[in-house]
Amino acid sequence: MSSPPSAYLELEAVEAWLGTRRVFEDLSLRLFSGEHTVVLGPNGSGKSSLVKLLSRELYPVVKPGSCLRIFGSETVNLWQLRGRIGLVSQDLHAAYVGRVAADDVVLSVFFGSVGIGRSQVATDAQRRRVADLMQQLGLADLAGRPYGQLSEGQRRRLLLARALVHGPEVLVLDEPTNGLDLKAKHQLLAILRALARAGTTLLLVTHQIEAVLPEIRRCVLLREGRVVGDGPTDALLQDAPLSALFATPLRVCEANGYRQVLPAG
Repeated sequence: MSSPPSAYLELEAVEAWLGTRRVFEDLSLRLFSGEHTVVLGPNGSGKSSLVKLLSRELYPVVKPGSCLRIFGSETVNLWQLRGRIGLVSQDLHAAYVGRVAADDVVLSVFFGSVGIGRSQVATDAQRRRVADLMQQLGLADLAGRPYGQLSEGQRRRLLLARALVHGPEVLVLDEPTNGLDLKAKHQLLAILRALARAGTTLLLVTHQIEAVLPEIRRCVLLREGRVVGDGPTDALLQDAPLSALFATPLRVCEANGYRQVLPAG
């Protein structure tokens, strides 16, 4: 008999603040390895803050009855965490300055930095790993080109390559299709589908229903820092739950495993 899946993120009655704003008051949630999940919600619902809890950029308030565990532990070594969780985020997308070379964007993950400093010297093995990933993601011809000269789709695939360097168990994608044209969006979604089928656990955090891959079977609805729905995507990505979540009448259309949302009026 197979063992039950293990949780890579466990939140129990979590309270967290961004400056003077409380983003979570009593958040409880468990996310499991091997279970592709989408966290869906409108802007301001706490989606990016949830990503920050997982990446340890945001810390919860310490209080009785509350805990945050990552891979079963309340104490986390950030270097070990970077080897197990890959991250593609809007913050990371904006952090790189235009002059950073494309291959240095990917290389920088080895140093936990944004770009490569003069004191940071990559090994031959690290450079080979980067070259292999850039080849796999159709980016080989961009090596050496400034980040600022690349298209949005190319930048997003570079950040994906960066996130995949260590062969992570979990890939966290914070609004990965924002700002992409149709071709770039479909290219990225095809790559993510292949990763999902190959065994990388995906956590998609988005407000875009059309970005939800057919392989994603669990949906968590988040609104104003609270989980308002948690269950199968087939049950929650429907007219009534989404209309309530986004506070507007919606109609869901489905084709080839993907969904689009139209006004219900």
